[in-house]
Amino acid sequence: MDETQRRVRPRTDADVAACVRVLAEVHRRDGYPVNWPARPGEWLLQDAALGSWVAELDGRVVGHVSLSRSAEGDVAPVLWSERNGASVERAAVVGRLFVDPQARGHGFGALLMASAAAEARHHGLHPVLDVVASDTAAAALYERLGWTRLATVEQRWSPSQVVAVHCYSA
Repeated sequence: MDETQRRVRPRTDADVAACVRVLAEVHRRDGYPVNWPARPGEWLLQDAALGSWVAELDGRVVGHVSLSRSAEGDVAPVLWSERNGASVERAAVVGRLFVDPQARGHGFGALLMASAAAEARHHGLHPVLDVVASDTAAAALYERLGWTRLATVEQRWSPSQVVAVHCYSA
């Protein structure tokens, strides 16, 4: 594939509607996110304090990733900090990663992850993430990219929903 046809760039406000369309297709096909947000555009915008990026194929948005500071309830930063004797504030959380099913196999997941990890390191932070344990394709991507699984934990997302998540560190 010609490299000029694919790229990753910072997300703009004008990209959000296209991102929501891609996210809806990912949700329909893969069940991500597990719980469809009431306001998917706002869901994409939250947790992006350190940056968000989109992947483009021939000028069309086909993927997304965000990077944020650790928030209360984030398990991966705590596990990483305990394992490395570092402050939890030294971790940055990679999230909201998805790639259009029609654009998979072109390396967009790896490109998006590299953008988020590079930005974390630019800020002197260590990238971490968590993923629902049932999302085996995402877990396989992280492991192919050399990320380390710190643990698998159960999180209570609501009074009636407990979800197993894998926590990873770059």
